[in-house]
Amino acid sequence: MKSLRRLATVTLSLSLLTGTAAVLAPTASAANSSACSYNLSDFRAVVDGNGVNYRHGPGTSYSSKGRLYDGDDLRVFCGKGNWYYSKLIHRSRGGLAKNTHGWIRKDMLLSLAG
Repeated sequence: MKSLRRLATVTLSLSLLTGTAAVLAPTASAANSSACSYNLSDFRAVVDGNGVNYRHGPGTSYSSKGRLYDGDDLRVFCGKGNWYYSKLIHRSRGGLAKNTHGWIRKDMLLSLAG
C-alpha cells in the first residue's frame, strides 16, 4: 500500500511538472473573458435579431455556440471592440442552456440597462 501511495505521488508530481494536469487548466469561459479590453458594470441586455450567432470569442473567426433570438436576455460583463462577453439569464429560444457564456456583437443588442 505504501509503494502504491508513493507511485501515485510521483505520478502526480510528474504530471504537474510537465503541465499535463487537466484539472489545473482554465475553463473555456475564463480564458475567453480574459480577452476583454474593457469592463462593464454587469449590465442586462436583450437580443435584437433572429438567428444571431453566440460565439466562443470576440469576432466572426470564432465558432458559434448556437443562435440567439429576439428577446433572449443576457448579462453583459465586459467587451472587446464591438463585441460583448456575456451569459444567458434564461434558456435561449434557440435552445442554449441558462448561464451559457459567449460573445455577441453589440449592434445585435436592443438595450443595455444597469
